[in-house]
Amino acid sequence: MDGTDAQDAGRDAAAPDSDEALMARVADGDAAAFDRLAARHMRRAVALAQRVTGNPSDADEVVQEAFLRVWQHAGRWEPGRASFTAWLQRIVVNLAIDRRRRPGWQPIDEALPDEAPDATVLIGEREDAARVTRELGRLNERQRLAVVLFYQEGLSLRAAAEALGIGPTAFGSLLARARQALRAALLEEKDP
Repeated sequence: MDGTDAQDAGRDAAAPDSDEALMARVADGDAAAFDRLAARHMRRAVALAQRVTGNPSDADEVVQEAFLRVWQHAGRWEPGRASFTAWLQRIVVNLAIDRRRRPGWQPIDEALPDEAPDATVLIGEREDAARVTRELGRLNERQRLAVVLFYQEGLSLRAAAEALGIGPTAFGSLLARARQALRAALLEEKDP
C-alpha cells in the first residue's frame, strides 16, 4: 500500500458525513460536500463574527470570506492538528479582527426602531446589554475575544484557547484579566 492508498484508507475510516470526511471531499473539489459543511457551520460562524465585529453586515462578509478560504485552502487543513470547527473559528476570528480594525463602520442596529411589543419591559435589559457591549468594546482585543469565545460563543476553555492559538493556562489567565477589567469598568460606569 503506497502513501496515497494509506491516505484514502484514513478517509474511508471517518464517518462519511463527518467534518473530516467532508473536508477530504472538499479538498478534492466536491462542491456538494462544501455546501453541506457550510450549512452545518454557517450559523455559529456568523454569530461569532457578529460578536467580534459588532456589526451584522460585517459579520456576513467575514463569514463569506472565511468559507471562501475554506474552499480555496481545504487541502491545507490537517485533521490531526486541529478540529475543523477550531480551524474555521480561527479563520473567522482573524478575519473579524481585521474587519473590526477598519475605520468607519458603525452598527446599523442602533438606527432601526424597536418594534418589539414589550419594549418598555426590555428597556432595562437593553441598557444593561448596551453597557456590557460598550465596556466589552473598550477591553483590549485579546481580552474581548476571550470573553466572546468563552461566554458568548460557549466554547470550552480548551476550544477557546485553540481558537486564539494559545495554551489553556494562558487563556485562563487572559479570561480572568478580562473579567476583572470588565467588572471594574461596569462598576465605575455605574458609580461615576
